[in-house]
Amino acid sequence: MRWALVKVCLAVTTMVVAAFAVPLGLVIQEMARDRAFSAAERHAAGMGPTLSITTDRAELTRAVATSEAGGQGRMAVHVPAVGSHPALTIGDRRAHAHDVAATREQGRARTVTAPGGYALLQPFAIGSGEIAVVEIHVPEREVSKGVTTAWLVLAGVGVGLVIGSVAVADRLGVRMVRPARRLVGAARDLGEGRLGARVPEEGPTELRLAAVAFNSMADQVVHLLANERELAADLSHRLRTPLTVLRLNAASLGDGPAAEQTRIAVEKLEREVDTIIRTARDAKPRTAASGPGAGCDAAEVIRERMEFWSALAEDEGREARVAGVERPVWIPVARADLVAALDALLSNVFRHTREGAAFAVDVHSGEDAVIVLVSDAGDGITDPKAALARGSSGGTGGTNDVRGPGGAIGSTGLGLDIARRLAESTGGDVRIGRSVLGGTEVRLWLQRGAVRPSAGRRAARAMVRRRRRTPARGG
Repeated sequence: MRWALVKVCLAVTTMVVAAFAVPLGLVIQEMARDRAFSAAERHAAGMGPTLSITTDRAELTRAVATSEAGGQGRMAVHVPAVGSHPALTIGDRRAHAHDVAATREQGRARTVTAPGGYALLQPFAIGSGEIAVVEIHVPEREVSKGVTTAWLVLAGVGVGLVIGSVAVADRLGVRMVRPARRLVGAARDLGEGRLGARVPEEGPTELRLAAVAFNSMADQVVHLLANERELAADLSHRLRTPLTVLRLNAASLGDGPAAEQTRIAVEKLEREVDTIIRTARDAKPRTAASGPGAGCDAAEVIRERMEFWSALAEDEGREARVAGVERPVWIPVARADLVAALDALLSNVFRHTREGAAFAVDVHSGEDAVIVLVSDAGDGITDPKAALARGSSGGTGGTNDVRGPGGAIGSTGLGLDIARRLAESTGGDVRIGRSVLGGTEVRLWLQRGAVRPSAGRRAARAMVRRRRRTPARGG
C-alpha cells in the first residue's frame, strides 16, 4: 500500500512537471530568440538616419565603425549602384547576395541563416529612391543565451518537486500503513489471548474509526470474560464457605463409623472443589484490571469479608480483629480477585487452626504499596519457604500445610497460590512469618504503581513496624 502510493505520486508528479516545464522551457527559448532579434533590429534602425542623408563610403564606414554592432563586426551596409556610383558593401558581410537582392526587391525585413547564426536584413530608402539594406549578424549564442541555464533550472525544480512529492507520499503512506499494521497486530494479539492489546486511535479518519471500533470490541470482550471470571469466583466462594462450615460441623460429630465417613466425604468433596477451582482458574484467560481507574477499594472488600467470617468465628469462639480499613484503600486489582484471595487465606485459618484461635486482618496503606496482613494465633508454620514453594508450584500443600501439632493433614495449595498470583499481578509478592498473635502471618504486598521493588519493600517494612506498635481494633 505504501509503495503503491509512492509510485502513483511519482507518476502523477512527473506528468505535471513535464506538462509545465517543457512548455515553459520552450517559451523561454522563444523569448531569448525574440530578445536577440529585437536587439538586432535596434542596431539596424540606428543606420537609417545616416543612409537617408548620405551614401558616401567614408561617412558610411565611419558610421558603421562607431555603432555597437559594427564595432563587434556584426554589421554590413549594402548600397545599390546610383548613377555613376557603383554598388557598395561596407562591413562584414555574411548573408548571400540573393538574400540581399530579395530583401531589396520585397522592401521588407527578413531573417535568413548565415554562417555562425542568423542575419537580419533591414531595407532603408536612400535619397535617390533606391533601397539600401542593413545586415545585422545575430550569433547562435545570442539566440540561445540563457536558454541552457533556464532548462537546467527547470530540470532541477522538476527533480526537486518529484523528490519532494515522493517524500511526502512516503510519509503519507507511513501514516496510513502504520495504523493499519498496528490494527492487524492488535487483532492477532487479541486472537491469541492477549486481552490487553489496544490500538492507538490515530491516523487517517477511516483507520482512526476502525481503531475506536476495535478498542471498543476488545473492551467488551474483556468485560464479558471478567464477568465470567467473577461468576466463577463467586460460585467457588459459595461452595468453599459452606464446605468449611460443613467440615467444622462434621468435626463435632464425635467418634463412630458414620461420623468418620462424613468427615472423609467432606474432605473428598473439598478436594474435588479445589481441583475444579484450580482447573477453571488455569484455563481461563487473564482479565486483570488495568488502566486508569481500574481496581477496587481494599478497605471495603476486607470489611465485607470480615463481617461474613466473623459470624463463623463467633460460633467457634474465635476473636476476630481488623484494622486499617477506616479509609478507602485503592489497589489496582479486580474486586473478585481480592475477594478470592482473602476467602482463601481466611478459610485456611479456620481449616488449620484449633477452635478458639484468634485471627486478625491488618491493612497498611502507603503511597506506593498496600500491605494486607492475615494473622492467626495457631501453631504456626514450621517451614515457610517450603509452604511458599508448594503454593507457587501449584502442588499439594498450602498456606498451613506444614504446621505443628494440631495442624492440617494437607491441602491443595490454593490459598497461597491465589494470594501469590494476586500480588505478582501488581509487581508485589507474598511472605510468611510469625505473627504477633503467636501463629502464622501471611503478608500480601500489593504494589500500587511502577516503583523499584527495593524501595517498595523498605516502605512496606516501615509500614508494618508502625502498625505493629498499635493494637488492632475488634472486628
